[in-house]
Amino acid sequence: MSSTKNIVDLRSDTVTRPTPAMREAIAAAIVGDDVFGDDPTVNALQERTAALLGKEAALFVASGTQGNLCALLAHCERGDEALVGQMAHTYRYEGGGGAVLGGIQPQPLPQQSDGTLLLADIEAAIKPDDEHFARTRLLCLENTWNGKVLPKTYLADATALAHRRGLAAHLDGARLFNAAVASRTPIAEIARGFDSVSVCFSKGLGAPVGSALCGPKPLIERARRIRKMLGGGMRQVGLLAAAANHALDHHVERLADDHANARRLADGLARIAGISVVAPDTNIVFASVEGDRTAALLAHLQARGVLATGLIGLRFVTHLDVDAAGVDRAVAAVAEFMAA
Repeated sequence: MSSTKNIVDLRSDTVTRPTPAMREAIAAAIVGDDVFGDDPTVNALQERTAALLGKEAALFVASGTQGNLCALLAHCERGDEALVGQMAHTYRYEGGGGAVLGGIQPQPLPQQSDGTLLLADIEAAIKPDDEHFARTRLLCLENTWNGKVLPKTYLADATALAHRRGLAAHLDGARLFNAAVASRTPIAEIARGFDSVSVCFSKGLGAPVGSALCGPKPLIERARRIRKMLGGGMRQVGLLAAAANHALDHHVERLADDHANARRLADGLARIAGISVVAPDTNIVFASVEGDRTAALLAHLQARGVLATGLIGLRFVTHLDVDAAGVDRAVAAVAEFMAA
């Protein structure tokens, strides 16, 4: 395979590496001990992120999975239930943490092609107050979902339904900044109806590590205690918070470049016979290959120095380490395979 520097890595936007300027910010970070609450860089990041999302407080955590788990355990008690999409990250890709560690029953619901849960399905899944049933306490949504931006009107309607029925609402916003840039909507407006929101710095924003959980102060205080129990009480973590702060300064608006490259990739793939493509909303492109040839195509791409994934269909993710030339290389490699 090609040397690392020549690889076009489209597996995920988690593979981004700190830019030279971000490394300088890390090196210059003023740090303290975050468990004692005196790391000024972490505190500044938490205050800034909470303000961006229109929430009272925020908690810096190691990962999006940890942020979502802290939210689940802060909202719910043992024997409670969370409504979640059948293909949602919190249900399918986070090791069952809510059930294993919190005794929380997930109630998966079918998702539509845009990632939404039908309001009627949400309503029907809420259990009556009866000792036979788990107590339905939380609605979990995800934005973006497989790169799709959930409609603003839907988010308002779904959270209003949850609150009307006595549920809290949590948003897995791992790529929420992508949704905000793509829809040209302030991120606080998207987050408005939710009682808690998690956002990642380590995906499209390009920080090496970290996410934040945002919400009202009492909830974040509970989440901070839970984070400690989960082993997430880090010390001089201002080094990582500095990277996240740099990302907020410099890498938010440039997400539009990733979206443009995803469209370029989708357009290029769509012109290849035997490839079907789903038009992307943001930075994730899904495609399918005629016949049972996905594994063979992935192996061909890897041999050409192009990496993608096939776990949930052929998937390509653009990010700050992939430029238009890299996209064109990927398209050419796919075309070569299909022509053969």
